[in-house]
Amino acid sequence: MTPTTVLTIAGSDSGGGAGIQADLKVFAALGAYGTSVLTAVTAQNTRGVDAVLPLPPRTVTEQLDSVLGDFAVRAVKTGMLGTPAVADAVAGAAKAGRLPHLVVDPVLVATSGHRLGVVAAVERLLPYARVATPNCVEAAALTGRPVTTVGEMVAAAQALAAGGPQFVVVTGGDVDAAGESVDVLAGGGTTTLLRAPRVDTRHSHGTGCSFSAAIAVRLAAGDPVPVAVATAKEYVTRALTGARGWELGAGRGPLDHFGWSR
Repeated sequence: MTPTTVLTIAGSDSGGGAGIQADLKVFAALGAYGTSVLTAVTAQNTRGVDAVLPLPPRTVTEQLDSVLGDFAVRAVKTGMLGTPAVADAVAGAAKAGRLPHLVVDPVLVATSGHRLGVVAAVERLLPYARVATPNCVEAAALTGRPVTTVGEMVAAAQALAAGGPQFVVVTGGDVDAAGESVDVLAGGGTTTLLRAPRVDTRHSHGTGCSFSAAIAVRLAAGDPVPVAVATAKEYVTRALTGARGWELGAGRGPLDHFGWSR
């Protein structure tokens, strides 16, 4: 059986925990064939980001044309875009209907605190998103209001969903919610809280990338958005749990995408 093809448009993480590398691992773990368009090259590891080199918009467009001209891509996710010019190139493809089931992960700040994107770049893509997946810091940057509680997550998700994306998931991995990890899904006239036990681990690098990549795989398989989001949350929870005892790097390590620790 031919696997479903999914595309990631994102930056490279030399440490392999996030970005293109994490996305391709998720695609493989969930049974999809992964293709990629690089937007930037980073020098990073579990301790942080040391350097970022954005690629020219023309190079991004050439990669897009090459992949889309040969593969029947069923879903697309974006991560780090780097510059508004690159975002314009990607948004042009989305506007032309070339990026089906678009999942926008608005990567603005790395787990280490290093700034990887700008709000203006993300805003160019949001009108074309089937699903957008900001964390609380990114949701605050996009709405211009604090997002530090579950109530504020609900307000941010609803505000962002009203402004472009069909659905918005504000992820709350860093919000204290009585031992739970709570995400807020808004869209289609409803708002849902997705809950899971909080996983106590330092291995959380690439959680947002992995979550959005898993959503894209499930959308490509035909799941409705609420099912795709819930399934992706379950996958990330398992991946976080599996990596709890790992000793990879000295900082925030990667997830267990393939169930190696089970």
